[in-house]
Amino acid sequence: MGEPEQHQIPFRERRFRNARLRRGVFLVPALFTSANLLCGYFAVVAALMGTTADFDRAAKAIGFAILFDSLDGRLARLLGANTDFGVQFDSLADVVSFGIAPAVVAFAWGVRSLTIAGTQQGQLLSDMGWVCCLGFLVCCAWRLARFNVQGMAPGSSKYFVGMPTPAAAGVIAALVHGFKGPLHDWRWSVAWFLLAAGLGALMTSTIRYYSFKDIPWTRKQPSLAIVVLCLIVGVIWRYSEIALVIIASTYAAVGVVLHLTRFIRHRLVSRTA
Repeated sequence: MGEPEQHQIPFRERRFRNARLRRGVFLVPALFTSANLLCGYFAVVAALMGTTADFDRAAKAIGFAILFDSLDGRLARLLGANTDFGVQFDSLADVVSFGIAPAVVAFAWGVRSLTIAGTQQGQLLSDMGWVCCLGFLVCCAWRLARFNVQGMAPGSSKYFVGMPTPAAAGVIAALVHGFKGPLHDWRWSVAWFLLAAGLGALMTSTIRYYSFKDIPWTRKQPSLAIVVLCLIVGVIWRYSEIALVIIASTYAAVGVVLHLTRFIRHRLVSRTA
């Protein structure tokens, strides 16, 4: 009974319905990308407000941007809605959420409450922070442009070339969320701005970072894996200040350690050969 009714629908009307459905599928990942962009914008505005609570909200907004960014690509692949427009829109949103937003948050958090504010030393430190955070932003845009051209590491989709921009932004957001109040000691501010510059260098480096893209999220998983995942989510929810700092810092450090290990092993093999 259903098939004859399908044939009774004119061809042009069926094509119009299919086109409407197709646009709806494309709309789903675009909404998540827009949410990512909204979180980045909110983080910038919150950082400009400058209170301790505002900095914490800005850090959380960057965290949610990371979540939305990870979901929009997966939904696009799952729904078969990958387009060149979606790729470019996602990259532009990432520049805001993982470039501009963490750079503004890092700068404001590092200079807003300094005891030497208004002095010549404070101005020099502010200029240093301005340059370091600008370097972070430029490196973020550079990293995204390189990824759009070159893609993943050659021969496998398991690794990124250079630290992913969400991970670099996540380190800044995790530290701001973990320590809450802005910095007061100029020595910590110097270390903070050097960290921002170092994260920028990691983004443009050739160090390989694990992408987690080979994990079969859509397949059946052992019960133990589900329990462990629930425990991790629970720990992050209850002890987010400590857990997120550990996770973000560990991911950043592991890539560097593995790169140095491979480099030293290659040198030893070359000498013995």
